[in-house]
Amino acid sequence: MSVNNKSMSIQKIVENALKDGYLTPIMEDEVGKICESASDLSIEEYMALDHLMGALLTGEVKAVPRKQFINVMEELVLSEAMSQIAQQESKESCQLDIGDIAAYALNRLPPLYATTHEGADYQRQRAKEELKTLIAQQVKEGIQRYFERPNIPNRRPIEQQQRSDILKNMTDMLKSLAPD
Repeated sequence: MSVNNKSMSIQKIVENALKDGYLTPIMEDEVGKICESASDLSIEEYMALDHLMGALLTGEVKAVPRKQFINVMEELVLSEAMSQIAQQESKESCQLDIGDIAAYALNRLPPLYATTHEGADYQRQRAKEELKTLIAQQVKEGIQRYFERPNIPNRRPIEQQQRSDILKNMTDMLKSLAPD
């Protein structure tokens, strides 16, 4: 039963990509998960992946880039957090987790998305004029909360995955799954 569901999943993803004309990062991730968890792929699955590969190569299906925008608030918060953490760590002998502190602050600040360099410059300038004090305050609160939280053993931090070109990923995946 699970093999049939898995087969339908790959085929359904490929069918949707062909129908819509694009392969989203979520679709790509789902195909990757199915392929990684499967001990053997069926001939239908190989054929579906091969069809998707061909469609990507001919342009019939476009791979949607992972990120076509940035949240300028992230870089502003990270910059402020690094500054405040450096001050805090020079006063006390402690190691602070910049990710935890930045996430705390970001959850309490408005996002500032931009799709162009000019838009990002505008958002940075706007934030420096209107939000600088609020950013500093939220980072400071994040540091205070960091000291108050219990230490949780075996935490699994989110890791940034390095992505290379979609076609290379698909080619490598097909090569690794193909029978000798």
